[in-house]
Amino acid sequence: MSNIETICLEERAVAKVGQPAPDFTMPSTLDIERLDKTVSLSDYRGKWLVLFFYPLDFTFVCPTEITALSDRYEEFQALNCEVLGVSTDSVYSHRAWLRTPRSQNGIEGTKFPLASDMTHEVSASYGVLVEDKGIALRGLFIIDPDGILQYAVINNLNVGRSVDETLRVLEALQSGGLCGADWKPGMKTL
Repeated sequence: MSNIETICLEERAVAKVGQPAPDFTMPSTLDIERLDKTVSLSDYRGKWLVLFFYPLDFTFVCPTEITALSDRYEEFQALNCEVLGVSTDSVYSHRAWLRTPRSQNGIEGTKFPLASDMTHEVSASYGVLVEDKGIALRGLFIIDPDGILQYAVINNLNVGRSVDETLRVLEALQSGGLCGADWKPGMKTL
């Protein structure tokens, strides 16, 4: 590795639980017609954020996760939480997929925006970039209203994530208490 590469790696923010989440600004589908709106971490200040990365648009496992999160989006909103999906695809690919019916492996009707990390910088800073493929692993991060990373889980490409578990962890974090194994909302904290 060259000195320049070493310096660049040392300067790159890396996501660490309990530390400020790496900042980002990415093109998004907030305005699906014009595709001219970006999303930034600062846009979510004052709210919880579930930031999740997925490998590619128009694949097999990814739509199951995105539609499952979208179908329960109101539950996240009720907890003062927004959801943002990210892949290394372009916003044009995102728009095409968002306009494809679910019956055709699309994600039409998704209630939250998708962001485009074509530079791979955000995926790298969150530790999910598969550099030789230019795609992201399945990473899910919960960031608190102050921009502090509170939860991180990363798994390989072939296994989808659980919306139930994401909501459970979000509510546990919001409880402010010590939550034992298998804690569920409504249970006492330790």
